[in-house]
Amino acid sequence: MIPAKFGYVRPTSLADAIAALAGNGEDAKVIAGGQSLIPLLRLRLTDTGLLVDIGRLEELRDVVDEGATLRIGALTTHYELVHDPLIAEHCGLIAAAAATVADPAVRHRGTFGGSLAHADAAGDLPAVAVALDAVVLASGPAGEREIPAAGFFADYLTTTLAADEIVTGIRVPKLGASGGWGYRYEKFHRTAQAWAIVGVAAAVRRGNGQVTEARVGLTNMGMVPVRATAVEAALASGASATEAAAVAAEGTNPSGDLNASEDFRRHLATVLVRRGLEAAGA
Repeated sequence: MIPAKFGYVRPTSLADAIAALAGNGEDAKVIAGGQSLIPLLRLRLTDTGLLVDIGRLEELRDVVDEGATLRIGALTTHYELVHDPLIAEHCGLIAAAAATVADPAVRHRGTFGGSLAHADAAGDLPAVAVALDAVVLASGPAGEREIPAAGFFADYLTTTLAADEIVTGIRVPKLGASGGWGYRYEKFHRTAQAWAIVGVAAAVRRGNGQVTEARVGLTNMGMVPVRATAVEAALASGASATEAAAVAAEGTNPSGDLNASEDFRRHLATVLVRRGLEAAGA
């Protein structure tokens, strides 16, 4: 199909991009890599009066060490997430999940900020952001504000971003091997390019032979990415990976579709959480 007619601008600065959005209200959409938005436009599942292309704003692409956290620019591609040395050292879970996204062509174009702003519960990186207690940085006419990932995803394909705001970066805590953390991203899907039927982002910290802290996020187990708090609480009380995984579906609301029923997704969550915890804890 052919998209409906729309306008197009390519700002040369973040300020110009924000001004373009502010001048067009909810009729404008931001595009960076375009790996999610372009298919929706082609199928006419969404439309826009104006595309604001921020893909060449290099100021939104850096990965910066801030001490206890990393600040990852919104335009950092999935490929760059996989291969950046700072991310590999301090936030390996992000690299592991990004490596499973679609195929190399998509990973070279799709961006971290775009993945979060698109807010597809079947996407891999939103669940990782929730599990890591990441903070989304958004800029608009009033300046920059911080939005905890847990409060960023409002509903299916819906975020708490204002119409005139742009995701400029993501701040994540350092959860690297030097701090005793292990990680794993487990994913079940039909083909290499398909969305996850269920995915699990697991980070486990060990000390004195025991799990001292765990963070677990679930992909495609509800309308938004889900934090598996029941699993985390079980591990904190001394449960084994198998025992903790048994409560993986608590607090979730998976949908049924052609790929899987609700019960099958609950079963997958249990299996994948166990695998993820065992691998991360090892």
